Amino acid sequence: MKRKVGYTWRLREVMAQHQIFTATDLVPLLRERGIDLSASQVHRLVSGTPERLSLQVMAALCDILSCTPADLVATTAENAGVRKTATGDLPNPPSNVAKLRPRAARILPDA
Repeated sequence: MKRKVGYTWRLREVMAQHQIFTATDLVPLLRERGIDLSASQVHRLVSGTPERLSLQVMAALCDILSCTPADLVATTAENAGVRKTATGDLPNPPSNVAKLRPRAARILPDA
């Protein structure tokens, strides 16, 4: 059975719980912990859902917000539906595979 996994990035919610309401407030706090990100990078981190995140940045965010990674990332997992054919069987391969193979080209001299 295949599983479909996902996650929800909750940085903005956790920031609000700690009375931090703008990304620019987060920039100096990250710099104090050795994370040098531009204001636009921090804005994207706060307003969007990152696909990749350095563990150093995650650790700094957890330190700033006194939380754990589980507070910042809520995960979900569910069973993915399995597609079936109308009969529930796989289609049969062609009986004569040789007919499907390309034939060698014959080059004839000019007459």
